[in-house]
Amino acid sequence: MLQFIIRRLAGAVVTLFLIGAVTFFLFVAAPSDYASLACGRDCSPERLDAIRHALGLNEPIFKQFWEFMSGIVVGRDFPDGHCAAPCLGQSFYSGDFVWDTIMDRFPLTLSLTVGAMTVFLIVGIGAGMLAAYRRGSLVDKIATGSSMVLSSFQIYFLGPIVLTILVYSTGWMEDPKYVPFTEDPVGWLVGLSIPMVVMATIFTAQYTRMARASMIEQLAEEHVRTARAKGMSKKFVFFRYAWRGSLIPIVTVLGIDISALLGGGVVTELTFSLQGIGRLAVDGAINKDLPLTMGVMLFGAFFILLLNILVDIVYAWIDPRVRLS
Repeated sequence: MLQFIIRRLAGAVVTLFLIGAVTFFLFVAAPSDYASLACGRDCSPERLDAIRHALGLNEPIFKQFWEFMSGIVVGRDFPDGHCAAPCLGQSFYSGDFVWDTIMDRFPLTLSLTVGAMTVFLIVGIGAGMLAAYRRGSLVDKIATGSSMVLSSFQIYFLGPIVLTILVYSTGWMEDPKYVPFTEDPVGWLVGLSIPMVVMATIFTAQYTRMARASMIEQLAEEHVRTARAKGMSKKFVFFRYAWRGSLIPIVTVLGIDISALLGGGVVTELTFSLQGIGRLAVDGAINKDLPLTMGVMLFGAFFILLLNILVDIVYAWIDPRVRLS
């Protein structure tokens, strides 16, 4: 198992380096004037030259690339001070270091992801497994029908409806807001409950259908049917043999979904006016803040790679054949 994990980590480091290189050359080495974007509209030639010198744009392109990549590992010096590792640059718009800005927004995005994931995993997988266990019954039909209806909804459609009913019309709840969990756990849950539930509703439908289909497929496997033929109870075979194998496709999709949500739930944060990583990415694009946009892209890529490694490890735990290969 240790060699398996080391191979995955080594591959992730190489992949992250390549993503950083592609990101750098797409933005910095592009035909656009990188310094002019940093200088703004009312930019004098003297200020433009100073910015070029401060950003090292007068240096050869490969030296700039080395400064960018080494800054992620050991930090980097800017005119406004030293940017500690991992340094992703300095924002053109606010002047703050990109990593500090991302870390300031990340707790909100993490809260949304953890809260929604807890709901849709418990409800979605539970409903899907129950529907597979009671296949053909009324419970199965209700779970399947509900998931098909909910899967047609989108966050930008369902979110305003829930806000109108619970906040603006009845006043039962306040507008969604973020309160740090360490300061007020109850306020944290109440403030983000609406976006958590709305986000979880969309994903619950997906995981219900997926869990049901995966479990039905596992119940049709030869080793499961053999266990039933030996006289083992349906409940014992369901949880002892079929349940574990049915988790593999669920883990695959879960890793992709979580990495995407941690990289920035753009639609959710825009719908509920929350200042997370997703909103940060949109602001960077609107303001043409290249360091901020590059930083968010690398941050999202890091979590995609991290979740892929965790998915591989869970695969190896679930199915030893993956580990041996």
